[in-house]
Amino acid sequence: MPSGLFALLDDIATIAKVAAASIDDIGAAASKAGVKAAGVVVDDTAVTPRYVTGFTPDRELPIIWRITKGSIFNKLVLILPALLLLSTFVPWAITPLLMLGGAYLCFEGAEKVIHSLQEDKTSLAEDAEIVADKDHEETMVKGAVRTDFILSAEIMVIALNEVLDEHFAMRAVTLAVVAVAITIAVYGVVGLIVKMDDIGLHMAKKGNSARRAIGRGLVSFMPKLLAALAVIGTAAMLWVGGQIVLHGLHGYHIGGIAEALESLAHSIAGGLPLEGLWTWLIKATGDGIFGFLLGGVIVGVLHFIPGKKAAH
Repeated sequence: MPSGLFALLDDIATIAKVAAASIDDIGAAASKAGVKAAGVVVDDTAVTPRYVTGFTPDRELPIIWRITKGSIFNKLVLILPALLLLSTFVPWAITPLLMLGGAYLCFEGAEKVIHSLQEDKTSLAEDAEIVADKDHEETMVKGAVRTDFILSAEIMVIALNEVLDEHFAMRAVTLAVVAVAITIAVYGVVGLIVKMDDIGLHMAKKGNSARRAIGRGLVSFMPKLLAALAVIGTAAMLWVGGQIVLHGLHGYHIGGIAEALESLAHSIAGGLPLEGLWTWLIKATGDGIFGFLLGGVIVGVLHFIPGKKAAH
């Protein structure tokens, strides 16, 4: 009996070691996949705050919570099963899907750049009327969840591409971990950003002079941070989108642009201090320029389609 008990305990210990190793493998795979999707995550974080602009402070966090729930539904219920089916039955479709998503990111980024160069003809009165509309919150939440679906799909496809060689269960668990972790990280940061000005305002009203000065600093700093995030998010879209499309073209041996950019980066950065950093910066800049040019072409083509321009 004791020997049987010891054997059972030994089996349990072995199972526990295997489980621990599996958890480590999942963590490593999720981390690697999450890093690859970082550019899209930055854009997701930068885009979302605009959906709560203009609302009263008491509605900001509830709106973010509604968007968060929509994001989890997008990733776990809609996108994850579809990607697992694709990776099981038609894994060759992953690269074209990545390139399609990359092209969309280029389009979105280029459209933001073009829009920022155009004059905003909407008056303050019209803006106030839009925000006061009782259906405005519902419209903004639905718009945010739709945008999240596109960005989430791209994040999940990028993550899947990193674990395609793993078995089905590992792919499923890794993608689920990435989905939940990235959603919590993105919308946790968004909630903090959105409420930071309220925190600053509260600090500016009470406490000693140092506390009030910090509060006033936060209030004045937040608009600058949001503007910077918008720029960073747009740059990240163009960089990641361009990089994805170029990598796909390289895999299909089309164009030779990726190879030329790689050669150019090494020829310019060769011999410089921090050569690796300069090489990466040059390649990232080239990816972003390619992304903007590709996105600009797509924007131009879409604006020639009847009804598209007016709808946008």
